[in-house]
Amino acid sequence: MSELFDMRLRAMRRDRAARIRPELFLFERVFADCLERIALSNRRFGKALLVGCPDADWPRRLSGLAGEVDVREPGPLFASLSGGSTIVEDAWEPPSREYDLVFAVGTLDTVNELPLALRLVRRAMLADALFIGAMSGGDTLPRLRAAMRAADAASGVAAPHVHPRIEASALAPLLEHAGFERPVVDIERVQASYRSLQGLVADLRAMGATSILSAKAPSLARAQRDAAARAFSAAAEGGRTTETFEILHFAAWTAAQG
Repeated sequence: MSELFDMRLRAMRRDRAARIRPELFLFERVFADCLERIALSNRRFGKALLVGCPDADWPRRLSGLAGEVDVREPGPLFASLSGGSTIVEDAWEPPSREYDLVFAVGTLDTVNELPLALRLVRRAMLADALFIGAMSGGDTLPRLRAAMRAADAASGVAAPHVHPRIEASALAPLLEHAGFERPVVDIERVQASYRSLQGLVADLRAMGATSILSAKAPSLARAQRDAAARAFSAAAEGGRTTETFEILHFAAWTAAQG
C-alpha cells in the first residue's frame, strides 16, 4: 500500500522555504502561544525536544523554560540552521525516557502514521513529562479546496490537490492510545486575506506547506488555473478573499512515577 505523503518531497518543500525566506506568521503565532502555555505549568524542564523548527531562534527562546534543548526538523536546511538533526516522525529511533518536555510545531499533520509517531514520542519521554504543540486541522484552507474543486470541474476529472487533515475530535483519543494522559485539544481558526489565489499559494510555498501527496495531481491546464482563480476571487469582499487556517493546539502528560 502506497503512503499518503512523500517524505522526501516534504523535506524538499521545507528546504525550498528555507532558501526563499520562510513565511513564519502562523508558525510564530503557534510557537509563542505554546511558550505561554508551557510557562503556565510553573515548572522548569530539564531537557526538551523541539520537533519542527523553521526559525533558528526558537531553541534559544525555548531554553528559557528548559535547561537543554534538542532539535529535530524534517527539512535538512532548517535542521542545519537550528543546530539540529532531521526527523521523519513515524520512522525514527527515539532515545528511551530522555525528555521531560516535547514540543511539536506544525509537522505532525504530514506524517503517514500519526499513531506510530505519537507512540515514538511517548517512548522518548520521562515520567510526568509534558507533550505540547500544534498541527493543522481538518477545516484548514476551505477557499483553496473550493478553488481546486472548480479546477477539477473545468477538466471533468477529480485529482488530489490538498492534504486531508485530522479532525479535532480524533486527536485526544489518539494521544490516549499512544499512552498519554489528560489530553487537551483546543481549536484556533486564524484568518488571512489575499488579493489572489496566487498570493495564497506564494505564502503556502514559503511555509513549506504546498502539496506533498504521493499521488501527484497533473499540472493544471490554463482553463483549470483560470477556473480556480475565478472561484477564489468570487469569495472576495472588498477585493480580498479570506482564507482560514484551523490550528489544533494540544497538550498531554505522561504518567507520573508510581
